[in-house]
Amino acid sequence: MKKKINRYMMLLAAAAIGLTLIILSVVFYRIFETQVIDDLSVTCRLLSDIYDTSGSSDSIEQVGKDDADIRVTLVDSDGTVLYDSDADAASMENHLSRREVKEALEKGEGMAVRKSETMRLNTYYCAGLLSDGKVLRVAVRATSLWNFFLGAVPFSLILLCLILLVTVSMAHHLTNRLIRPIVDMAENIERSGYSAPYPEIEPFLSTIRSQHQELKKTSDLRREFTANVSHELKTPLTSISGYAELMENGIIQADEVPYYAKQIRASSTRLITLINDIIQLSKLDSPVLEVIFEQVDLYAIAEKVVSSMQVNAAAREVSLTLTGSSAIVCANRGMMEELITNLCDNAVRYNYKGGSVRVSVIPLKGRVILSVQDTGIGISPEDQQRVFERFYRVDKSRSKETGGTGLGLSIVKHIVAQHHAEIKLESELGKGTDIRVIFYENNG
Repeated sequence: MKKKINRYMMLLAAAAIGLTLIILSVVFYRIFETQVIDDLSVTCRLLSDIYDTSGSSDSIEQVGKDDADIRVTLVDSDGTVLYDSDADAASMENHLSRREVKEALEKGEGMAVRKSETMRLNTYYCAGLLSDGKVLRVAVRATSLWNFFLGAVPFSLILLCLILLVTVSMAHHLTNRLIRPIVDMAENIERSGYSAPYPEIEPFLSTIRSQHQELKKTSDLRREFTANVSHELKTPLTSISGYAELMENGIIQADEVPYYAKQIRASSTRLITLINDIIQLSKLDSPVLEVIFEQVDLYAIAEKVVSSMQVNAAAREVSLTLTGSSAIVCANRGMMEELITNLCDNAVRYNYKGGSVRVSVIPLKGRVILSVQDTGIGISPEDQQRVFERFYRVDKSRSKETGGTGLGLSIVKHIVAQHHAEIKLESELGKGTDIRVIFYENNG
């Protein structure tokens, strides 16, 4: 970064000097050219007055001889050169077509500038009409713009070197002053109360802090998740291993085998359920998850799920019913089935014998409300804040007894987020729980 800043400042200085040199050269040359033309015009008028007063060209010819810098030419009204201080008049071509002579004959005064092919010198002409009809022309050579510019180059190069040296020194100093607070900010970013050294980067600092805290929180959640997964997997595996060891060593009697086989199957089923939930949760967590949305009838999906869970609900002596009407939402069909299944499974699992679970799908003014209401054990206000966390159980003993993994509501939360829907929970201990998922138009 320091090298880039130094390089940019040096390039900026060089460009500024070059541009300034060109602009100043043009400006000063215009001033110089104007001065040359004004002086030449004054000289032409002065010589014209002398000629008109004396009535003779002797004084004009004398000026041409005395001043080598000024070229004096006397031209007749038909364009014939009568006198020229720098050349033989007899050998010179007719000047009637020359711009300055033509303007003098027409307007009384004429000006012209002819540039040298070598671009080293320009010749400036000023012509005036005399009282006898002749034309007096004076000319002077002056340096061209290109020559004027080249003359300034050596001085400009010296100036450029000096400015570049100063620029490098200043750039190094300014870069250090600019970078030092940023380095200090990086070292103190976690310190509470520390503010950004520049107001312009305060939003950047806030974003970095927010991301840092988010990463730290994510890291803690992953560490906690890994520990929970290890614990949850260890429990059924330990049971399976223990029962198998008893059977292997012949400790279990023949009439007890069915019981232990049933326990092994229950632990295996719980293990499979847990692994499936973990896989599903990992898929939902994936940033590259591609969710295919389509128009689906949420009531029809709920009807299918409720029908498939009737046996499980009956086994727990819980009634499971569905109310509502057809409601179309933009959603992923598989996720909707899993969402309703998890909500119904929780409602049945944490219910009392003789309790009920009522599922309803209600379309309402651009929204579709899915509600799963039970008459179960309920959730305390403190637990309501954490029920959507992974592996969090309201009643740990009951959950393990009924085979719950503690991941159902976490999966529900992820599915709701994928569909940009809203989830609300109302519960009271001993009286039951009502979980509502609200789908909005164009939620997919």
